Amino acid sequence: MSPAPAFGHGGIIQDVVDRVAEARVTEPAFAWRCIQGTGLDLVGVQDGYIPDLMFLETETFAAAQRADVLYVVPDQVELVVEVTSPSNAGNDRRPREHRKLTKWNGYARSEIPYYLLIDRDPGVSRITLYSIPDGASGGHLHQDTWEFGETVVLPDPFGLEIPAAWRPWA
Repeated sequence: MSPAPAFGHGGIIQDVVDRVAEARVTEPAFAWRCIQGTGLDLVGVQDGYIPDLMFLETETFAAAQRADVLYVVPDQVELVVEVTSPSNAGNDRRPREHRKLTKWNGYARSEIPYYLLIDRDPGVSRITLYSIPDGASGGHLHQDTWEFGETVVLPDPFGLEIPAAWRPWA
């Protein structure tokens, strides 16, 4: 069994969840919900992950909840969020040439539109939003980056700003 993530890791996820909840209350047209701890079955690439957080359209979220599904599939997910931990940060990042495929590849190969990577490694400490997944190559064709302390701006269809007053792991 993997150890539980550090409090700082969970705190970052909670900050994103709180911002989504706030948007749902203050912006009637905001059409997104997020979920933690649910499996993502990457059927097309014969793999599966449990992302730190996933964004689903409100209607898709409600349908999955009514059906009491065990996991969701890539067509139901618009954005995945991963926060790195010291023990497995390499699993979340773009792979180095000598490494096996990572979640970065899996999300692209499954054509999930957005992948938000919050990298807490003190040597990197940045937030990257990968987009325009290329299923054939298993890579993303675009990325936007922010430093810790900046406000992350998720583009349409989200239109969400997330203050990133986060710190690298100790």
